[in-house]
Amino acid sequence: MAHPSPPARPVAPSAAERAYQHLKRSILEQVYPGGLLISEGEIAEAAGVSRTPVREALLRLEAEGLVALYPKRGALIRPVCAREIADVVEARRLVELHAAERVWPRRAQLRADLARWLDRMREAHAAGDVTALMAADRAFHATVVEAAGNEILAELYHRLRDRQVRMGEASFRLSPGWAQVVLAEHAAQLATLDGDDQQAWLDSVAAHVDNAATVLRSLR
Repeated sequence: MAHPSPPARPVAPSAAERAYQHLKRSILEQVYPGGLLISEGEIAEAAGVSRTPVREALLRLEAEGLVALYPKRGALIRPVCAREIADVVEARRLVELHAAERVWPRRAQLRADLARWLDRMREAHAAGDVTALMAADRAFHATVVEAAGNEILAELYHRLRDRQVRMGEASFRLSPGWAQVVLAEHAAQLATLDGDDQQAWLDSVAAHVDNAATVLRSLR
């Protein structure tokens, strides 16, 4: 009788991946604020890796628009400007509205998936867990985008949300009353999926993105 194989051990991330995740998290959480020039050596020491994987990580982050590289000097953390905020908001609105239109024929399944994320948001809010609330909110939006079935747009969307975190998403989530507004607007979106008015659904998606953008701009 054959014995079952032991479960595979999870593969540890490479040094380059560890450096990338460390640096990206530090940028998004503004541990490394915009305008800071940081050397490869400083990053390597903080991430616990050598300089070679740091260079690989910096090239990835440069492609994502988060840093600018200066040979022999290091990496400049790109500061957030009004133009970037406008561009990210416009791109996010285009992606989310396109996805919302594409998923309408499958709204019954979508509604069930979104309802689960909304429940998690409510639980996190009741527990005062802002991190979990933000994660569930992001998953709520990503569920719509991913359901549209375009992997390139889904990847773009996640990068847009990363950049929005750096612009102050974590801060405006803490704005007085904003969590209640988000919960109410998501509940309204679910309500439109119970009916047959596609335009009402699209309008609710657009209004939510626009309201979030207004709060985001007010923090600059």
